[in-house]
Amino acid sequence: MNNLQNSGQLNIGALAQRTGFNVSAIRYYEEVGLIPEAMCRPNGHRVYSPDVQEVLTLVKHCRDFGFSIEETRTMVSLSTSNDRDCAETREIAQTHLNTVRFKLAKLQNLERSLSKFVQACTDQCVGGPAPKCSILKGLSVADSKLATSGRCCG
Repeated sequence: MNNLQNSGQLNIGALAQRTGFNVSAIRYYEEVGLIPEAMCRPNGHRVYSPDVQEVLTLVKHCRDFGFSIEETRTMVSLSTSNDRDCAETREIAQTHLNTVRFKLAKLQNLERSLSKFVQACTDQCVGGPAPKCSILKGLSVADSKLATSGRCCG
């Protein structure tokens, strides 16, 4: 192990510990080409160059932000290409930000609707028989009727 540490190469366990990924995630990212293939030592142990740790840290942060595998792949590629402009990175981040904002707006609408459902149940039927619950009735209404009625519950 000392020779491994002295050479700067990392076995998969050490790489996992340093990056916060589990071993299977590292193998997956290697399989899909996000990180370079491990080198095989004469004893059969697979080792990674120290640069892989930096790439995996970038991958981890991209994934934490919700970037897709393909977006992450492009980000990794951009991180090592002096021939490409950072405007490409910004475009990927902006597109992803737009997607996040759209999803957030949908979630906020969902939250408002669910809040109305719960409040209507509290006001109208809580404690009564389940089949008469305003939440169940509201969820049974066709989407178009729900959207145009201005009410969420029976």
